Amino acid sequence: MKTVFLDRDGVISIFTPDDYIKSWDEFRFLPRAFAGLKQLAASGYRIVVISNQAGVSKGLFSMESLNDITRRLEETLANEGIKIERFYYCIHSSEENCGCRKPRAGLLYRARAELGGIRLEESFFVGDTETDMQAGKTAGMGTILVLSGKTKKASEAANWKARPDFIAENIEEAAEIIIREDGKKRRRHTCTMS
Repeated sequence: MKTVFLDRDGVISIFTPDDYIKSWDEFRFLPRAFAGLKQLAASGYRIVVISNQAGVSKGLFSMESLNDITRRLEETLANEGIKIERFYYCIHSSEENCGCRKPRAGLLYRARAELGGIRLEESFFVGDTETDMQAGKTAGMGTILVLSGKTKKASEAANWKARPDFIAENIEEAAEIIIREDGKKRRRHTCTMS
């Protein structure tokens, strides 16, 4: 099944420099989030969110608060006709050196194992940081950097070790890229089969 993996903060919701979104009151959708997610849903993509949320282990907010944000986020999107298949969070700090924290790809592999039908090499990861690009590249995925979060200019990615395959202004533009590129793959496959 076609699957798209998204970071949360900076892709769907606002990115808060030097802070975390600690409660639903602080949560804000980015301007083009609904439009981009609707495009993906309407085109038959299963949407999975992969997000680092180290504020839990740092004691800045509780797991209950994170779950409340997720529940309200799901409800809001459902009212717009958008379903998120699953949310995967790494709640560990970088010092804990876990395998699930991006830039490592542990949560991507876990999603593949738990959800089934996912071919990571045919999927895209959309994020706003170099660590997102690293996680996607490690898992063999296509990567799209959006400039709606931590990274604001395409030039910032020029010297990254894991440079994105595509750069988009926001999730809506990223959705258009995904749909276009998958269309190209299908046309190539049809040509080789005929």
